[in-house]
This record gives sequence, structure tokens and C-alpha cells, in this order.
Amino acid sequence: MGGERRDRIVALDKRHVWHPYTPMGPYIAATDPLVIDRAEGCTLFDVDGRAFLDANASWWTSNLGHRHPRLVAALERQAGRLCHAPLAGITHEPAAELALALVRAAPDGLEHVFYSDDGSTAVEVAMKLALQFWAQNGRPERRRFVALDGAFHGETLGVTALGGVEVFRRPFAGVLLECVHVPSPGDPASYERAFDALARTIREGADTIAAVVLEPLVQGAAGMRVYAPEYLRLVRDLCTRHDVFLVADEVFTGYGRTGTMWACDRARITPDLLCTAKGMSGGMLPMAATLATRRIFEGFLGDPSRAFYYGHSFCGNPLGAAVALEVLRIYDEAKVVEGVSERAREIERAFSDLAELPFVARSRALGMIGALELEGDAGYLASAGWRVYLEALERGVYLRPLGNVVYVTPALTIPVADLRRLLRVVRESVEAARVPRPQA
Repeated sequence: MGGERRDRIVALDKRHVWHPYTPMGPYIAATDPLVIDRAEGCTLFDVDGRAFLDANASWWTSNLGHRHPRLVAALERQAGRLCHAPLAGITHEPAAELALALVRAAPDGLEHVFYSDDGSTAVEVAMKLALQFWAQNGRPERRRFVALDGAFHGETLGVTALGGVEVFRRPFAGVLLECVHVPSPGDPASYERAFDALARTIREGADTIAAVVLEPLVQGAAGMRVYAPEYLRLVRDLCTRHDVFLVADEVFTGYGRTGTMWACDRARITPDLLCTAKGMSGGMLPMAATLATRRIFEGFLGDPSRAFYYGHSFCGNPLGAAVALEVLRIYDEAKVVEGVSERAREIERAFSDLAELPFVARSRALGMIGALELEGDAGYLASAGWRVYLEALERGVYLRPLGNVVYVTPALTIPVADLRRLLRVVRESVEAARVPRPQA
């Protein structure tokens, strides 16, 4: 029965579904895809009953694992009362209570919450807030942004301007907002050069810069590039000195991924705008938020023409808000972030050992992130990581590489025994991927 069901799903999929980040020609012609049927905890199950450890928490979203019983219960309770209501000029309890909980969890000074749907829109909200704030508060010439080489902040057209991964940015280059890209601090050998370039850019162009937008401490899609909290503190000081807004894109790094609730906490800084999504709703529903300081909020008060005329149909959706509120309660009551340190040590130790393999160029780890770069072709389109992916599938682990970068970002609550098995499979798969498979 599983075979017939699987065949039908794959046939329909290849006939009608356009997949993200997927060259569709080779996919339709040759890919035999996983067909996921259900999930539980840190495990995915396909329609044939095979189990796979989820090594990336379903694109970095399921920080508490899949189908957490308290999140399912919160969703069911809310669905029995109110599934949707617009947030334009009216309100509801989940949105109000979640805003309070987010402000309490956020770095000091972030007092106002604007809801949206996903990470892209959360950052797009931040960009629009920055542009409109300066336009109506005496600095209309501030229309440019600054981001890092290798940056990734989402897929809507506005945030594509911030992107430093050329394969994502290139098709739209002629129609994007102006963004200055500066060297990434993710290469320790060029750290000082990276900071000097950013300092010079801000110093010379502050009068035209609306905001600096950063993924704090880890550039995810660039290959899990990690940089020091000191850089973030220096950027905060620069932005304060030149009165330029700092936007922290915590869509990936927030909710404990780096070992503290927010990556900004490791640097002990407060950005002017903080964007969150992914783990915010525990991988259950599309939900995002952009948190702002009082100064930015008050810059939209006064004449009605100064209001932020922006929003989405599902802005502050009651279902998503109720689940996101329960996520924060679980984090608090189960001390989820406090439990990261033990697991982080396991990841750091394993990836440090992997760096000793002759075909691993380098490795790095921070919190619940471990990554290694395979020697050879680099970049998002490199194929080396996909050979490791296939080996890991055979061993019951789902990895999704970034070109030649193999990484793990499991649920923060993954049982230590499962984490050790995951890390063992990563090593076995990296080693096996270097040996050519026999021809059939």
C-alpha cells in the first residue's frame, strides 16, 4: 500500500509542484524524493515507514521538535475559539499577550511588536520602517542599506537587495534597492579588514544610510559562517555614533540557536529593530515579528499620513500567536536555552574532530550549530555536500547541505543519545562520500 501511495504522491508532485531552491529539470527527470508522512520529536517518517533523524529541525524552525504535545494542544484550543481576525484597528488576546511576552524576552529597549508572516517579511518590515522613519523625520536622503558579503535575509523583493549570495540575488539585480555590501567577518584572517571596511562605509556614508542589517554571529545560508560577538558590539557602537539604525535579523539565530535566547545577548547589545520567525512558532505555523524601540515607534505618531500603512491578511493571526505564546512558555518552564550548553559541547567536540579529516577544509560550531566545509568546489551550487546527504539518508539521517558545507542544526531539545547518533552518522557519511560508489 505504501508503494502505491508513494508512487501517486511523487507523480502528482512532479506534474504540478514547483519546489523551492530546486533545479526542476533534474528533479523531475532523476530525483527519487523523500515523501514525508508524519513527524514526532526529532524524527521524520516517510510513507514507507522509514525513520530519519531531522538534522536541521525542518529548515531551522522546529526548535522544540515536531508535534510538541503542548503546541498541538494550544493550536487545538485556539482553533475552537477563533481562527482568524484582522489586526487592523481591532485586537485579540493571543496577539496582545504574545507581544508582552516577546518584549519581556527581547533585549532591553525593544518595546513594540509588528507581526508578519515569515522571516522575509519580518526583515522587509524592518527595511520599510527604517526608510519611512527617516523620510518623515528630517532625513529623507537616508535610503541605502549596508549588509555583509554572503548575507541572506529572505526572498521578498525588498530583502533580496540585502542578499550577498549571488545565485539568489543575480536575477533581480537591476530592480533592487541600493545596498552596500561589506566584507564578512566570518573569516578570522580578515576580521580587522572586515570591520575597517564597515567603519569606513558608515563614516563616509552615514548621511545616506537608513540601516545596517546583520545576521548576528552566524551567516546561515552563506555556509554557517561564524563571527565574534566583539564585531557586533563594535557595529552597535558605530551605528549609535553615526545615528544609523542597526537591524538584527534573528530569524535563524534567535530562540536559543547560538546558546542564548538571542545572538544579540551574547554581545550584550540591543538593536534598533529585531526580526524573528522560524523557531518563534516552533515550526507549526507561519508567524513572524519585528520588534522596535520606542524612538522608532514614536516616529510614526502624529498626523495620520505618518502611520505605517503596511500589513498582511494573517498579520498577528490568532492561531499562530497562540502557538508562539505557548512556545515562550515552554522555553521558560522547561529552561530550554539552559539545556543547550550540554548539547553544544557535543556538537563542538564532534566538529572539531571532523576538522582533522584530510578532505575537510575547516569546521566551526556555535551553540546548536555545527558546520564543516569539504575541500574542492565551494559555494551554494557545489555538489560535494549532496554526496554526504545521500550517505546520511542510507543511515537514517536527513541532512540538507549548503553546497560544499555540511551542517547540523537539530532541535534544541534533541535527546543527547540521538544527538550522538546524528553526529556519528555525519562523520560516517563524510568519510563514505569520499569513496566512489560501485557502478550498478
